[in-house]
Order: sequence, then C-alpha cells, then structure tokens
Amino acid sequence: MTALRKTVPRRMMVAEFLDWADREPSGRRWQLRDGVPEAMAPTTEPHGAILIEFGALIREHLMRTGSPCRVIGEPGVVPRAGAHENVRIPDLAVICRPPSRERLTDEPVLLIEILSPSNEKQTRANVWAYTTIPSVRDIVVVDSRAVRAELLHRQRDDTWPEQPARLGPDDTLELASIGLALPLRAIYRTAAVDK
Repeated sequence: MTALRKTVPRRMMVAEFLDWADREPSGRRWQLRDGVPEAMAPTTEPHGAILIEFGALIREHLMRTGSPCRVIGEPGVVPRAGAHENVRIPDLAVICRPPSRERLTDEPVLLIEILSPSNEKQTRANVWAYTTIPSVRDIVVVDSRAVRAELLHRQRDDTWPEQPARLGPDDTLELASIGLALPLRAIYRTAAVDK
C-alpha cells in the first residue's frame, strides 16, 4: 500500500495560510491553529440542521428589527491572542458592518460553535480564543446530540464569567449582543437529537 503524501506545510502566518488554503488541492476546509493548518471534517446531519436553523432564526430577527447586522456562516476570524498565526472558523458569526469581499470577518459581536463529539477539544480551544476578540459580546456553544447549550456573555466591565450559563430544553437563550431571546428548542426544530 502506498502512503499518502502529506500536503500540510510547516508552521505559517495568517497571510501565508490564506494563500496556501486557496491553492491546497484536497478541497478540504481548513483553519489555522497556532501556526499549523488543521483540516475540518464534514459535519453530521444534526450539526448541519442546527447550523441552518439557528442561522435562519438569527437572520429573521435581524431583518424584523431592521438591524444593520448580518449572520455569516463559517467565517474566518482572527483572535487577538496569537493573531499572526490563528484563523479560527466558528459555525456562525454576527457582524454589524457593511458587506465586504474580505477573506476574514472583522469585529464579530456574536460567535456560535456547534459541538460534535469528534471536535470537542478543538471547539473548547476556539471558545477560549474567541474571548480575546474585543468586539465579541456573546459566545454560544450548542450541543449537536441533545437540546443543551452554553452561553458566555461579556460582562459590563469587559470581563468574561468564570463559567458559562448552561441551558437545557426548557430554557430561553438570550443573546444580548443582538437583542434576541428564543426558546433553545427552536434551534433544534429540524435536528434528530435527544429532546
């Protein structure tokens, strides 16, 4: 059996990574973690269903309220910690600036990660990195196996709580960053998860 040639290069900086990712022949999605490109696996059906449903609920809210903000799927964001060698890819982001053609999303106010069993360690590391982005007000981690989520909300003194608020099936998810409150169950409407 022939071994596959490794296509991932040595450590790199953000600009070099973006150039490399454009030319990388595998067609995979990549993020940059501490200077090392990291392949991202395809999502499960529940993960994809939650992503679309949550994104749609946010978009509808933003349109209904006349907000200048927009929801973006799988954007590239650069945390302040290790900014020269990190590009993380949350599942969803809300930004409140006009549309652009930029590769990276500046100044997100809300970041959402959908937690799958295969990516929990990476997701938790991403959440920590997101707390270093000054514009971020809310970070949500949604479980893809059951109706539950964790919410981190930046406090008035610009600090983060020591522990996230843990939400279950009967709880309301309140996103102060965009003025949205919705039953947590709503984002699972089309996902096969433990209810």
